Amino acid sequence: MRGMKGLVYETSVLDPEEGIRFRGYSIPECQKLLPKAPGGEEPLPEGLFWLLVTGQVPSEEQVNWVSKEWAKRAALPSHVVTMLDNFPTNLHPMSQFSAAITALNSESSFARAYSEGVHKSKAKIVFCNSVLLIYFLFYSIGAIDSNLDWSHNFTNMLGYNDAKFTELMRLYLTIHSDHEGGNVSAHTSHLVGSALSDPYLSFSAAMNGLAGPLHGLANQEVLVWLTALQKELGGEVSDERMRDYIWNTLKSGRKVPQMTKIVLSKTDPRYTCQREFALKHLPNDPMFKLVAQLYKIVPNVLLEQGKAKNPWPNVDAHSGVLLQYYGMTEMNYYTVLFGVSRALGVLAQLVWSRALGFPLERPKSMSTDGLMSLVGSKSG
Repeated sequence: MRGMKGLVYETSVLDPEEGIRFRGYSIPECQKLLPKAPGGEEPLPEGLFWLLVTGQVPSEEQVNWVSKEWAKRAALPSHVVTMLDNFPTNLHPMSQFSAAITALNSESSFARAYSEGVHKSKAKIVFCNSVLLIYFLFYSIGAIDSNLDWSHNFTNMLGYNDAKFTELMRLYLTIHSDHEGGNVSAHTSHLVGSALSDPYLSFSAAMNGLAGPLHGLANQEVLVWLTALQKELGGEVSDERMRDYIWNTLKSGRKVPQMTKIVLSKTDPRYTCQREFALKHLPNDPMFKLVAQLYKIVPNVLLEQGKAKNPWPNVDAHSGVLLQYYGMTEMNYYTVLFGVSRALGVLAQLVWSRALGFPLERPKSMSTDGLMSLVGSKSG
């Protein structure tokens, strides 16, 4: 079904020319219009969640209400904490993440109400579960401060006290939140939710899709490739030498990972806003300078090669570099960050799916023999 329009999805639309739009607003417009933390310059993700659910740009008061509402719900049930503590340390963070979300199904007011006969159209119950789930995503290692925003509490729990990293996380959690309905994580939550599985089960399923190397692991893949490139070429190199390296990579049958997105015909706005953040806060970082150099060279090489129609860098070209700069070197955790952000979009959409009464998704299938017969092919 790649490329086929088969879903109605309200919260975001991906335009080949303009990139992602959240409820009609571009990323630069969201950066300008959504409320910010005191002294901050990046939008608060709570504001984007309000926009996705309601279609309206929230006031500062409304965003503060969302922050406090989520903070009230931050405690994890003891059985989930015990489960996480008993996992082996080599279990991938995404597996732990998904398992914990599934176990939170014990807290599902939606499942409880449905079993008691409440009609499936009661989307308000799903909304309450969605709000509850978003803060439950964090395995709290410290007290939640109800006077702080979601991202600030998150970075505190991760053990970071750099205000610039918190700003980065506000930007990161906002721009990774939603990417229309057909990507694996969004479509999975939509599909599983259509069976009236509650938000915990639906979101956990989405995270299992996000964990795949063709979806959420892309920024990790890019960072590994950049690190290997830097190690092989050494420090700063000329554009000519870099161009030769890219050509040799392509001629050997390898690829330049995730520098492009098939659905975009220009640079991903999520790349651009991260680049602007880097220019402001880490302009001399060697890895950032390497990405900037690649941005200048790779598109022309790919166009010259003739295989890439849209050779423009996407969001993954920068995100891992920024996270590493601020000391987050645990690359296996990067996809969890992506998942925390994606909760905003897919859960907001799940509210609308239930409110609009979308039916069970149930496409038909057929055997290969049946397909061959349908198209009139003769065997042998």
